[in-house]
Amino acid sequence: MDVLDVSTLTTKPIRKTEGYTALREHAAWLDLSGRGKIRASGEDRARLLHAMTTNQVETLQPGEGCYAFFLSAQGRILADANLLCFEDHFLLDTEPETRTKVYEHLDRYIIADDVTLEDQTERVATLAIEGPEAGAALEKLGAPQPVAPYSSAPWSYGTFTGTIARLDTTGRGGFFLMIPVEEKQAVISQLTAAGFPAATAEDARIVRIESGRPRYGEEITERYLVQETDQLRAVHFSKGCYLGQEIVERVRSRAQIHRVLRRLEIDTSEPPAAGAKLKSGDAVAAEIASAVFSPALGKTVALAYVRTQFAERDTKISLDGALALVV
Repeated sequence: MDVLDVSTLTTKPIRKTEGYTALREHAAWLDLSGRGKIRASGEDRARLLHAMTTNQVETLQPGEGCYAFFLSAQGRILADANLLCFEDHFLLDTEPETRTKVYEHLDRYIIADDVTLEDQTERVATLAIEGPEAGAALEKLGAPQPVAPYSSAPWSYGTFTGTIARLDTTGRGGFFLMIPVEEKQAVISQLTAAGFPAATAEDARIVRIESGRPRYGEEITERYLVQETDQLRAVHFSKGCYLGQEIVERVRSRAQIHRVLRRLEIDTSEPPAAGAKLKSGDAVAAEIASAVFSPALGKTVALAYVRTQFAERDTKISLDGALALVV
């Protein structure tokens, strides 16, 4: 599963597939090898990443990590990444589409810094095990289970050493296994033999939207400001200067946003297209960012940018006459 082309995914009601059910109730594996993996080494690596991202990086210790945004000087979101700290480097895990963008963005700001960037995407595969029983899958592999979100641990398996990080894409919990690409099929065989099914890109997208987990490139883009995404886990508000901080701080201090990302449940089996408007009376109340039919709920679930006056939980709005509930 490389770059996810959402235009090819079904929006019509679908049955509960084995992968979909496993992601929600048990555990399934996903091939996320297309995700970018950028290694940053050198004496100034922490200082540079701290100055270029929205989260606290300089205080991270080996084995720890965080989620962060890369911003423009105007405060627009250029990309996101999971940052994993190791003894002698950081590893940036990015969306497939932003791999080159993040590399070039960082490289542009390396002037007199002792920082070396290396794109390891083609050499390191990423397999995700996601779902409420993901830990059981690791137990069957004899693998460690990092406890804290974004934390990581080395994993010696057979003749190779990889990394296991507590990361997931669907909001159901799980782990990323980052291993040499030539070992990927062997690990997949072990997961399959242990009874854990594969989940498709469509399975994962439905569960992700059901869980209210936005993805950069679909619900989060350069169109939006940090606070509008409601992903404040990506931000450390007292960390000091970074690119785009002035805008983030101005929005925080003035408490001025006009829309915010929310999860909706809509009483229809026909998911609306991105950009569809929802109303409260005659007023536009929200704009759809993504929507899918949820087999578990029997209705449409969506992520939408909702005007702040309509963004409280249980607020009722409508989509072409169908009831939509802010949840």
